[in-house]
Amino acid sequence: MTKKVGFIGLGIMGKPMALNLIKAGHTLTVNDLNQEAVQTLVKAGALTATTPKEVAENSEIIITMLPASKHVQSVVLGENGILAGAKEGSIIIDMSSITPAVTKALAEEAAQKGVGFLDAPVSGGEPKAIDGTLAIMVGGKESVFEATKSVLFDMGSAVTLVGDSGCGVTAKLANQIIVNLNIAAMSEALVLAAKAGIDIEKMYQAIRGGLAGSAVLDAKVPLILDRNFAPGGTIAINMKDITNVMDTAHEIGVPLPLSSHLLEIFHALKVDGKLMDDHGGIVQYYEKLANVEVGGSSNEHK
Repeated sequence: MTKKVGFIGLGIMGKPMALNLIKAGHTLTVNDLNQEAVQTLVKAGALTATTPKEVAENSEIIITMLPASKHVQSVVLGENGILAGAKEGSIIIDMSSITPAVTKALAEEAAQKGVGFLDAPVSGGEPKAIDGTLAIMVGGKESVFEATKSVLFDMGSAVTLVGDSGCGVTAKLANQIIVNLNIAAMSEALVLAAKAGIDIEKMYQAIRGGLAGSAVLDAKVPLILDRNFAPGGTIAINMKDITNVMDTAHEIGVPLPLSSHLLEIFHALKVDGKLMDDHGGIVQYYEKLANVEVGGSSNEHK
């Protein structure tokens, strides 16, 4: 069933997700500061709104895909925000990666206006956003989830209600620990192999079918070998996520020694000017330590 959907936040992930909603036949109203992204959606058939309030006034379901907690709070709660224009019975789906505390507070504010709220962050990066096969982890009431499930499946192939409000973003924090520490461990291994002088491509083929094989390995090794750090998910966004991981973990009394070290690696990469690289660029931190570059068949020292 097609719906009137609003979409706020047309970045690396949001733009292809919004395009998939148009392909699915939904009436889409979009809003973003980036007018170039807005025009791409208009050419595909979207309507535009000048404020989040206007998006909400024209939509049954309002999706946000924004960089951080402060942006979501502003878009939902601001004077010209979603709740200023949302009709009773409409539903907000925040697909950003923010903190559980902020998510729960936003859900409570929405409930006071008779508006449903789901936290539904995603995993899979830009490639899966483009082909509509994202993993979507959802927190919120089951009745609200059921009312929006078909729309979520137009953007993802694995959509799971994890639990109540805040559970989706908590699952995403756990996801980000696994993904980013996996990249870091892989980077250590690649740099060791590069400095030892073996063929990285052949090593990758040798280990990918064993226990060391992973979706991360298959997604990131070919890009690293090509020295392609164009972002599917930037170091900046992942540093924000791991910062949220540490803040949440400390609030509930969970020490995370590996994640805390990873956060310092991200800060080192920020200082080194790598903030807008893909998070596969974590390898560059280790390359600098070892004074070696991970290449294809020939591993040349810098």
